[in-house]
Amino acid sequence: MRVVLQRVSRGSVSVEGTVVGEIGAGLLLLVGFAQGDGEETLGWMAEKILGLRVFNDADMKMNLSLGEVGGDLLVVSQFTLYGDTRKGRRPSFVHAAPPEQAIPLYERFLGLLREEAPGKVESGEFGAMMDVALVNEGPVTLVLER
Repeated sequence: MRVVLQRVSRGSVSVEGTVVGEIGAGLLLLVGFAQGDGEETLGWMAEKILGLRVFNDADMKMNLSLGEVGGDLLVVSQFTLYGDTRKGRRPSFVHAAPPEQAIPLYERFLGLLREEAPGKVESGEFGAMMDVALVNEGPVTLVLER
């Protein structure tokens, strides 16, 4: 499982011109699943994201977690995080989980986040062509992998 995490002051995801998810201050997560990912991986990643201290305290140091600032989450599925570009000119996605495996993982991951997140948890639409808009605050961008 790979996640590109961005600290945002706002973010949204649209499908065919319609906003399907929108947040204020919080984290935008681009999420990809690999073959073999399971419940343990999902739990570890949810806990890691919710506990990461990536928000500034009064001294402008990254000492606060999502829960401490009451931030929102916007979660967008993105199988292209597993694109392998080492050979040729077109990415290979052989390591990405196929949709029949990735959809239940995505839904379970959203459920775990919704159980514990302090603010709202919004999402994109799995498998859809999406437009993602965000204002990356900092900028703070991290790549998490398990």
